Amino acid sequence: MGKMIYGNAGTEIIFDDRALAHLQIVIGNKLRRRESFFFSWKDDSEQGSGRSSLWLDPSIPLYFKYFGSKVPIVNREWVRLLADSANSGGGLHYITEPEG
Repeated sequence: MGKMIYGNAGTEIIFDDRALAHLQIVIGNKLRRRESFFFSWKDDSEQGSGRSSLWLDPSIPLYFKYFGSKVPIVNREWVRLLADSANSGGGLHYITEPEG
C-alpha cells in the first residue's frame, strides 16, 4: 500500500501502489500545467465508508510513497479515464482499474 502525502500538515491518503502510480501520472500532468482541482475518493470501511475530497494546488507540497520497488505497467485506458475525470468540472474522482 502506498501513500499520497499532501500539504504541510502531512495529510495521508492510502492507495495500493498500482493505483497510486496511475494517480501520480494524472495528478502530475494537471499540476505541471499549474491547474488546481479537487480530488475525490470513497473512504475505506475502516474510515466510515464515507467520501473525501482534497483541493490539489501546485503550490502545496505533495509526496508519493510506494511500498514496493517495482514500477507497474501503465494501463493507458485507466489513465485516460482518470484524466477525463480530472478535466471535468467535478475534478478527479478515483475509479478502480477497468477490466481487460
